[in-house]
Amino acid sequence: MSGSSTYVPKSGLARWFESRLPIVGLIHSSFIVFPTPRNLNYWWTFGGILTFMLVAQIVTGVVLVMHYTPETTLAFASVEHIMRDVNYGWLLRYAHANGASMFFIAVYIHMLRGLYYGSYKAPREVLWIIGVIIYLLMMATGFMGYVLPWGQMSFWGATVITSLFSAIPFVGDTITTWLWGGFAVDNPTLNRFFSLHYLLPFMIAGVVVLHIWALHVPGSNNPAGLDVKTPKDTLPFHPYFTIKDGFGLVCFLVFFSWWVFYVPNYLGHADNYIEANPMQTPAHIVPEWYYLPFYAILRSIPSKLGGVIAMFSAILVFAFLPWLDTSRVRSAAYRPVYRFFFWVFVVCALLLGYIGAQPPEGGYVLAGQLLTAYYFLHFLVILPLIGLFETPRELPASIADAVLGKHEVAATASATTH
Repeated sequence: MSGSSTYVPKSGLARWFESRLPIVGLIHSSFIVFPTPRNLNYWWTFGGILTFMLVAQIVTGVVLVMHYTPETTLAFASVEHIMRDVNYGWLLRYAHANGASMFFIAVYIHMLRGLYYGSYKAPREVLWIIGVIIYLLMMATGFMGYVLPWGQMSFWGATVITSLFSAIPFVGDTITTWLWGGFAVDNPTLNRFFSLHYLLPFMIAGVVVLHIWALHVPGSNNPAGLDVKTPKDTLPFHPYFTIKDGFGLVCFLVFFSWWVFYVPNYLGHADNYIEANPMQTPAHIVPEWYYLPFYAILRSIPSKLGGVIAMFSAILVFAFLPWLDTSRVRSAAYRPVYRFFFWVFVVCALLLGYIGAQPPEGGYVLAGQLLTAYYFLHFLVILPLIGLFETPRELPASIADAVLGKHEVAATASATTH
């Protein structure tokens, strides 16, 4: 699928450079003339949005680090210093903190689009698995970043989550002690998390390059879930999709800006504006909103080790989707039974997020257990069985047929031959 480069350097210097490092030709073949399915809709813009958000998070993070002090007696005050004394520090801090939420909003939409249109199916299995690795790295980066302000929720969230590793048989206590840098969450823990929070985004950037490379081998999936068969099925990436993605990015940035300028603290927790106090436990310890479904799964299992296994399994199960889904049809647009269960799963995930934000008591515990059971049933039982028994709708002959209709494609072909 990779577009052949038609880039011709104009000057002698450009020809000299291209013959030694053909990076401009690579960009031209990958992002200018790259043949892209002509029926891509706006759900496909979130890949570009995620790339932009990664760059924004790295840039704002690097500047914030210049003013942050990773030391337990100074970390909270240094964040306040950024907010009050650094020129536009409030903007950098709010853009970075809300940028993490925007990053996860975009990645969840990106993942749900992949689930709906079957983007994990052959020949894109490696592309999907690399995406799951990026998601895991994002979760680790976000968790460590949440600890850095050293507020009450930062401290106690770090204490609760890191102590989960102690449930691992034989090596759990050793891992927990290594994460803490001692026998409790303290200054060594903050230094470790600060170091890793700074490093991991650059690792994510490297894996994103692999993700884009893996995408350019088979090419993009599309709403019809069909393979490219003729040149009429595709359009060059530029200008058609650069304009579309640019418009989608502008709309997303308007949405992002509303959070930054009007409700910058809405997605955070009020307790994190109280300096960390190891002697005072908050009434209800909760992680950031984008971890809540998995936090609900963790709490739904009575066993500590079982909860840890369930929580990590709920994430890792995505990596096995290419083999759990037994249907040969990719897109849910032609799979009515799967489409119904897809939306049931979305509702289940949203409800798990709600349960994760509630105290683990009363009916919330039972609801969390039922939703957790359904979450795993969807992947391990329902998805394989649907592929075996579902009768999909008839697929179009080609992407061009799906976009233009059979008669119009035939008329276009006839007009071209005459």
